[in-house]
Amino acid sequence: MSQEAPYVRQLKLGPMDNFVYLVGAQGSPEVVVVDPAWDVPAIERAVAEEGKRVVGAFVSHCHKDHTNGLPELLSRHDIPVYAQREEVDFSEDLRALAGEALRALGPGDAVPVGARNFKALHTPGHTPGSHCLLAGDALVSGDTLFINGCGRCDLKGGSPEEMYRSLSQVLLRVPDETRLWPGHDYGQVPVAEMGEVRRTNPYFSFPDVASFVAFRMRPRR
Repeated sequence: MSQEAPYVRQLKLGPMDNFVYLVGAQGSPEVVVVDPAWDVPAIERAVAEEGKRVVGAFVSHCHKDHTNGLPELLSRHDIPVYAQREEVDFSEDLRALAGEALRALGPGDAVPVGARNFKALHTPGHTPGSHCLLAGDALVSGDTLFINGCGRCDLKGGSPEEMYRSLSQVLLRVPDETRLWPGHDYGQVPVAEMGEVRRTNPYFSFPDVASFVAFRMRPRR
């Protein structure tokens, strides 16, 4: 059974090819901003153009290229900031940026957006509390999964073993027709169906954690 298509607006912002998203239910004004960064006025213009209303922020992980717009966004909107509990515990910077607006989530917890509840999928590997937003047939993945790759695991809090489990267990269960909306414009296309991603992305091709780790942690050129 196909899942309901949500409203998704993709914005490419900043010097690192970041994607920022507005996500909500089709036909409803409420949206969450996923990974508010770089250019909050551009985010605000998109919200106004679409006739939407910001009711929350969803932070895929704590890295500043995904969170540096939080203070300005919070100065404009009295909204909750949803982050995975392990990320809140891991990142003092995230706690400082979001302050009392932080709402810590557990794996699979609901993210309310107007009358709809979306789901936070805990997908550690890039950071301990990385998580993806599953909204109907859309998966907004931050730096966990890209169209043709996955997030780095050699930064503070990274774990290739956890990344393997996130891809091979958590994200393997996401239906083929679900559209992947990644955190950076690193692929040949900006969005793709998960069935195609799993068929072509090399990080889904490894039969065991040892071979995955050896490939993911190979020396960077």
